[in-house]
Amino acid sequence: MSSSTGTSTVITNIAMLVTNDPSLGDDSPLGLVQDAALVIDGDRVVWTGESSKAPATDNRFEAGGRAVLPGFVDSHSHLVFAGDRTQEFNARMSGRSYTAGGIRTTVAATRAASDEALEANLTRYLAEALRQGTTTFETKSGYGLTVADEARALRIAAAHTDEVTYLGAHIVSPDYADDPAGYVALVTGEMLDACAPYARWIDVFCEKGAFDGDQARAILTAGKARGLHPRIHANQLSYGPGVQLAVELDAASADHCTHLTDADVDALASGDTVATLLPGAEFSTRAQWPDARRLLDAGVTVALSTDCNPGSSFTSSVPFCIALAVRDMGMTPDEAVWSATAGGARALRREDVGRLTPGAYADLTLLDAPSHVHLAYRPGVPLVTGVWRRGARQV
Repeated sequence: MSSSTGTSTVITNIAMLVTNDPSLGDDSPLGLVQDAALVIDGDRVVWTGESSKAPATDNRFEAGGRAVLPGFVDSHSHLVFAGDRTQEFNARMSGRSYTAGGIRTTVAATRAASDEALEANLTRYLAEALRQGTTTFETKSGYGLTVADEARALRIAAAHTDEVTYLGAHIVSPDYADDPAGYVALVTGEMLDACAPYARWIDVFCEKGAFDGDQARAILTAGKARGLHPRIHANQLSYGPGVQLAVELDAASADHCTHLTDADVDALASGDTVATLLPGAEFSTRAQWPDARRLLDAGVTVALSTDCNPGSSFTSSVPFCIALAVRDMGMTPDEAVWSATAGGARALRREDVGRLTPGAYADLTLLDAPSHVHLAYRPGVPLVTGVWRRGARQV
């Protein structure tokens, strides 16, 4: 398999390879291969299998009996922001409950920040996430809430990822506190016009204190008409219409999914909308954990993501979220790893990431451990010792 460009590399002596393709491994969802090798050519995976059968390549990397898995796909984050909410977190940990209103603090800081400051903050957290194995990430606007500030947030984000989400409907802008209908008109009109060129997705926070079901439907429908595909913050703080609206509109994901009726679960099981669970938010707000076991047993596709944001989940660590999901949300280690890789890819409707199969991007994570199970077994330990993105080693 020697490449004329000298870019083919075999990673060999992998103790456990997670492919997320049952046909390539042990027939489990993770498609596990023991004593494995993987071949990269350019930016793609071109071969996986047992080490003893690996083809010849230009270069060789020795994994040393460690585990290799797909790079994490973080399908929900809020990384274009300025400021700090340490005081809010400290107060909440001393007994004050979280409400959507805290977002306004970040809105004020973000509006006051320069483009350069916002981009520096974004790239700082992207580098932090990469060191922990995240190779694909989605990020949102939502801390500007004016036409100019939302558009610049998306423009800055689009320079760093293809997975950009317009979230002008994060909360009703403080400028429209007495005119929510006027703000919905702005979000679905002039603001959408300015933001659509930079975004792939449209999102809305459907929650008491933010946007109700009718407002959310209007916002997502307007986005669809402009070619943006829906996702939705749904059922985080209370029961509500968000999950069933997501399925009705064929949203790629319904995110949070903490408070679900049986009808909500049935709707998710019958559609293509992924339930994206964000345990960092429950950890950081001492809220009720989502019941992943209930969703998985019903046949719902589940993703795990960080919800990295300065207010309610200030973590960029997918391994941390995997450990929380196993400890407190009823997931097995295998299910949590699948949800943080292939599940995140499903939530972004991607097939070229979240798996290590021929034709997929060579986005992979090397652990200083013999098995992916150690991500939950050794919580808080920095196990990621190598990261490749598009075939190039980054860490």
